[in-house]
Amino acid sequence: MIETVAVYTIWLREVKRYFRAKERMVGSIVQPLFWFLIFGIGLGRSIQFTGMDINYFSFITPGIVGMSLLFVSIFSGVSVIWDREFGFLKEILVAPVSRLSIIVGKALGGATTATVQGTIILALSLVLGASIELHSVLLMFPVMILVSAGFVCLGLTIASLIDTMEGFQLIMNFVVQPMFFLSGALFPLRSLPDWLLAVTYLNPMTYSVELLRYIVTGLSSFDIMLSMGFVLVFTASMAVLASWAFNRRK
Repeated sequence: MIETVAVYTIWLREVKRYFRAKERMVGSIVQPLFWFLIFGIGLGRSIQFTGMDINYFSFITPGIVGMSLLFVSIFSGVSVIWDREFGFLKEILVAPVSRLSIIVGKALGGATTATVQGTIILALSLVLGASIELHSVLLMFPVMILVSAGFVCLGLTIASLIDTMEGFQLIMNFVVQPMFFLSGALFPLRSLPDWLLAVTYLNPMTYSVELLRYIVTGLSSFDIMLSMGFVLVFTASMAVLASWAFNRRK
């Protein structure tokens, strides 16, 4: 059973903690800005796609937004470890609140902060020269929330199974970097060899990026319904997995 008040309270705590950590917000902007400046503006002028009427900056913008969602979402799972080390997790576990409400509150809080971060990166891309229509921006919000929720639940699953901050960071880097670089965020999937292309088909980040790219540019390597269906199944599966991992904690 999900208690609305408990979900709201935990969600609010996650959001407040995000906005109070100014250095975290700034740090989350630096890396996407680096990709925009070096790849989008620097190398973008020398990169042209045959058969695609789109410049490189517009091509990578959805990928960089997706990268921001991925990093912030999975890293939000670290809150479970912090709460465990400082005793807060024990307090909420003994409270008359279901663990499902706790995991839903944390998932929604992480998805909210990741979407805020993705919106900041999207606004940054517009300042740097990306051409995105208003209706595309509006359509991106529900997709960003859905994508973020899935990766937040993945981060919560990892954090629930790992006992130390060092272990979480090691696993996170092992998961996040391949997911990003094998998602087609920076290059068309058709340029990959067949054996590596098969790996990208199993990557949930691939379908998330392709979904965002379709909204922004109208281009996609997959059918739009396939991408949406994969993202929905991934998010639902991660929610179930995160709930199981969190419930097994004593």
